[in-house]
Amino acid sequence: MKSNTHPAYGLVAFRDKSAGTTFLSRSTLSARDGLPRLTMQDGDDYPVFDVDVSSASHPFWTGNARVLDSEGRVEKFRRRYGRR
Repeated sequence: MKSNTHPAYGLVAFRDKSAGTTFLSRSTLSARDGLPRLTMQDGDDYPVFDVDVSSASHPFWTGNARVLDSEGRVEKFRRRYGRR
């Protein structure tokens, strides 16, 4: 494999501002310049990337999902295109 062709792959802190949670994961974002740094509980500094939605704030994972279609799809089809 050629050297110096792939971006650096390292630990990045992802911060979900809507839920107030932060988690560590590996990403190629660690190679970006200009990302702010955050000191985690282990005492190390990591680049931090803010995300809009994570499993801590997504309605499906938090149990706050709304049912948009209260009527079944089959019943809706039959009502629309049923026998005339």
